[in-house]
Amino acid sequence: MTGITTEHEQQPVVFVVSDSVGETADFVVRAAVSQFNSGFIDIRRIAYVKNQGHILEIVNEAREVPGVIAYTIVLPELRETLVKEAKTHGVPIVDILGPMMNALANVSGKIPKMKAGLLHKLDKNYFRKVEAIDFAVKFDDGKDPRGIIRADVVIIGVSRTSKTPLCMYLAHKSIKAANVPLVPEVAPPEEVFNLSKNRVIGLTIKPELLNEIRQERLRTLGLKSGADYASLERILIELDYAEGIMRKVGCPIIDVSNKAVEETASKVLEIIRHNLQ
Repeated sequence: MTGITTEHEQQPVVFVVSDSVGETADFVVRAAVSQFNSGFIDIRRIAYVKNQGHILEIVNEAREVPGVIAYTIVLPELRETLVKEAKTHGVPIVDILGPMMNALANVSGKIPKMKAGLLHKLDKNYFRKVEAIDFAVKFDDGKDPRGIIRADVVIIGVSRTSKTPLCMYLAHKSIKAANVPLVPEVAPPEEVFNLSKNRVIGLTIKPELLNEIRQERLRTLGLKSGADYASLERILIELDYAEGIMRKVGCPIIDVSNKAVEETASKVLEIIRHNLQ
């Protein structure tokens, strides 16, 4: 089998069916499809299936092609209809959620709620996370100093110390994070100095590593690697300036050298939790 569809073959189709968003089944299906040649299998996601008529339409469409139905349907009547109709018409189906729910029910002795969309329920935590993400975007890179006062934490540091990725990661933890770049030619907003030192965190990095990162950045942008931005001399000046600002603020400083964003975020969260005690 070459994995190449000829004009005499029909492209296999996976119908991803859900009575909610369908992200879970879609993720699993794409993981499986990735093991085959790209474009060999078509994926059609059908979300928010709410009635038996819709189920019949999907099964009828699936039997017309070499199709498989992968589903995360928790509403019993819809699931039973799908299983019955698929069996009648010889359409293969894969229950993505059922086996895990059954296993959890057996081991816990509890009965599943059998309600669609619980994972994506719009509760307070969801809205808090969305608000934090919006905040991180709006107050990224010192765009608006007003965000500094409203932030749960303000990240400061020189360019390319992963301030923005860190703020976005924290936002997914429902933390409102703003970031301010430290550049010798531009004084940081006064708001940074007016905050309690526990709400500001500085990022630093080894000069040689920052030099490599900035050189790569310039290459990506198609610029000459000899630009002042990436010179070691300039980097040392910036880091020395940034260290002076951080000392003045009196904030904790994290060395991000060779650290993943998750590692840095873990340290930030640890500092935030300590401050709340």
